[in-house]
Order: sequence, then C-alpha cells, then structure tokens
Amino acid sequence: MDLKKYIADVPNFPKEGILFRDITPLMADGAAFKYACDQLIAFAKAHNAEVVVGPESRGFIFGCPISYELGIGFTPIRKPHKLPRETVELKYDLEYGSNTLCMHKDGIKPGQRVLVVDDLLATGGTVDATIKLVEGLGGKVIGCAFLIELVDLKGRSKIRKGIDVLTLMKY
Repeated sequence: MDLKKYIADVPNFPKEGILFRDITPLMADGAAFKYACDQLIAFAKAHNAEVVVGPESRGFIFGCPISYELGIGFTPIRKPHKLPRETVELKYDLEYGSNTLCMHKDGIKPGQRVLVVDDLLATGGTVDATIKLVEGLGGKVIGCAFLIELVDLKGRSKIRKGIDVLTLMKY
C-alpha cells in the first residue's frame, strides 16, 4: 500500500516556509491506518520488544496498537506536569525551539527491551531525548519506528549505531 497517498501536504505550517506532512488522513482511513500499524507491529515482533515507549501525542497513536496487539506495556513520554507520579525529565532542542520530555521513573525496568515509536523522525531531538530517558532508567532500546522520516533534516544521525530504525515513508 502506498501510504504517501494518505499524507496531506500543508504549506507554511506551523510557520512560513515549512511544509507540514499531515498524517490525519492516514489515521482517518481504516485500511491505511491498519496497514501502517501492522508494519510497526511486525517490526516490534521481530525485535522481541517487551515494552513500547511513545512521545506525546502521536507516539501514543501508533505505540498503543503495537502494545495491544503484542500484549506488552506502553510507557508514555509526556511534557512537564502531565504525569502524576515521580518522573525523570530531559530538556532538548527541536526544529522550532526547545522542549522537555518526562517519563515516570518506574516506566521502564532495568534490562527491558524497548521499542521507541513516533509519527515523525525530523531533526532527531525528540527520539534522542527519549532514548536517553529510557537508557537512564536501565532500559535497552532495541529499535525506533516512525511513520515518516524527513531525510534532509538528518535526524537518523542522532540515533546511536546498533539501534535498528524503521521508517514507513521518507520525504
């Protein structure tokens, strides 16, 4: 299935000069959404993932179906003050400024095999921060899976060698 047919290009969003790749048409089409999730699930199975980690909010959208299908846990990565218990956090830079990511301190068990899932790999700031949070708690990142990769932004270079990467679409 050609998933790019379900991506809407939105010029000048969120600011002038940016071409935004909108994934909501893909999510709105049951067959396309299922196909994309099935590809991510196969990747998770092949890597024997024990838990899925997804940054908010679109990492939740694609990470939760994987967790559900495989019967494994899902750990959300959120913005500050969104998680109710003790967290670890990390500040990082992204293409439009900076951000801070937080995860429950008990969200990953030492030695757990972790799959990081998000909708987009752009500059790599979010995935780099997510990997650092997971590894800081003793988890082992065994793969990163994305719906879209913006190749020119070179985000893949922020993912440590030895971590397998899957992207379903490249622009």
